[in-house]
Amino acid sequence: MTITQQIITVAMVVFGTMITRFLPFVVFQSNKPTPKYIQYLGKVLPGAVFGLLIIYCLRNVSVFTGTHGLPEAIAIVVVAVLHKWKRQMLLSIAGGTAVYMLLVQLVF
Repeated sequence: MTITQQIITVAMVVFGTMITRFLPFVVFQSNKPTPKYIQYLGKVLPGAVFGLLIIYCLRNVSVFTGTHGLPEAIAIVVVAVLHKWKRQMLLSIAGGTAVYMLLVQLVF
């Protein structure tokens, strides 16, 4: 890329980031109540996103070859147990990822 193309690219990324950060404050002003459908989306989208991520991460796992999906299954159980125990999403995700990486690198 030329220097002009690099500047344009950086400017577009900055513009896109600023629009996505500031647009909700312009559209949904603080003196008006948040619409019901936005409140609904705020409640259901996090679960939907995690469901989508689970399907995406497990799409190529084969139970008939290789490790038979054992590292993935163990990591899922670790995530579920950690989340049930501490109710902290970052701990659950980090713990499951660490267990999965250790299993793949050292055990399987």
